[in-house]
Amino acid sequence: MMQELTGGAPSTDYQILGVNATSLESGNAGMVAGRVLPWLQDVSAVDAWGDWGVTERDVRVLDRENHLLFVYNLNPANHDLSDPADYAELKQLLQDAAAGLILPP
Repeated sequence: MMQELTGGAPSTDYQILGVNATSLESGNAGMVAGRVLPWLQDVSAVDAWGDWGVTERDVRVLDRENHLLFVYNLNPANHDLSDPADYAELKQLLQDAAAGLILPP
């Protein structure tokens, strides 16, 4: 999806990164294998997941000032990116967010 959003070129409109939960460090190597994805590891001293109320597989979209715009959860019961409709919906939401069409709640 990042390739589609940016045309494969670096972009200031879109920055995607992952943040792994504390105690799940063993999955880090598998998550980044064969991918170009900035990947961060939460630690108990920071507890970003707890502070933000993150649920596993959340896509949390922020504006340029780091205000939360929306959360799109990728658990198959909610949204599954292998479903073309869900993929198109998230892509459109990201485009709208980058264009400033979605405001913080």
